[in-house]
Amino acid sequence: MKKDKIIFYTATGLLSVILLYSVSMYFFNHEAVAAMFTNFGYPTYIIYPYAVLKLLGLITLWIPNFKVLKEWAYSGFFFAFILAFFAHVMIGDGEQGASVVAMVLLLVSYIFNKRLNK
Repeated sequence: MKKDKIIFYTATGLLSVILLYSVSMYFFNHEAVAAMFTNFGYPTYIIYPYAVLKLLGLITLWIPNFKVLKEWAYSGFFFAFILAFFAHVMIGDGEQGASVVAMVLLLVSYIFNKRLNK
């Protein structure tokens, strides 16, 4: 049980670092993110709402009582990372590695969260 907690907190902590870095880029380096979204073909008006949703999802992952919301947060991050991976692959900028790392950390966090809540 202790090993499972260590793995869960390590994976969720590293995932949190990646997501907080992403959110900080969305808020504090808006021009670069807007250029990236334009390259992807996404509208730039979704940058701030997307950043807020990432923050809310991250908060939900850390609160143990929100079991249903936590499932939604995990699924939302899953689809966000899949779409981010393919968006980077399609424009060929070579920056899909962060999506892969985030996906692996998300899956590890999800699996060990399930183990801890049995």
